[in-house]
Amino acid sequence: MKRLLALLAGGLGLGALLRRRRSAPAPVSSPADELRLRLAESRGEGSEEPPPQDEPADAEARRADVHARARNAIDELRD
Repeated sequence: MKRLLALLAGGLGLGALLRRRRSAPAPVSSPADELRLRLAESRGEGSEEPPPQDEPADAEARRADVHARARNAIDELRD
């Protein structure tokens, strides 16, 4: 009698496990993938925008501008 109950319980458990595996939803993408997608959408990925007119287009000029602003910020913090 004990063997019959053990076989019945094991069979029910195995059946439930197989049903669960078959009806499992598709794997959900990772949160990082979702964030990358949202970031790409918000940036308008694929659309090339020209640089803003108030910023210099030359890399050296931009670098000098950034350094000058940083020096000004440091000077203001020291005061």
